[in-house]
Amino acid sequence: MSDDRAPPATASWDQEPLVATRYESGAIACPGHPLGPEGTQPVGTVDLAEHTAQVVTWTTSTATPPGVREPNHLAIVEFEVEGRSVRVLGQLTTGEVETGDEVRPIYVEELREPGVGIKDADGPQAWDGYRFEPVE
Repeated sequence: MSDDRAPPATASWDQEPLVATRYESGAIACPGHPLGPEGTQPVGTVDLAEHTAQVVTWTTSTATPPGVREPNHLAIVEFEVEGRSVRVLGQLTTGEVETGDEVRPIYVEELREPGVGIKDADGPQAWDGYRFEPVE
């Protein structure tokens, strides 16, 4: 794939949330783990898709795996949720971002092209997910 344009964002009511896990300590992590910071147990979840984040750092990959768009713009973004920060690595909708820019999660049905590479397109692999789009 050599198209720099992101596929259209297609939100739906049945899309998966961008789930972060809340722990007994108050920490929030994405992805969640069986034990959180300080060995605390998970006590709930937060849907990060309802929040905006700031770009901490970003890069562009021009040598991508089969089925992943090229170039592939990636960022570490930081959400502030109830006074806690949560960092997430993900694709960007554009390469036109700077550190500190505000972004929002945008649901997409395919983060990569199903069936390209070693994964079977009809297998258990989920192809949907979120990209981060600058807030205008």
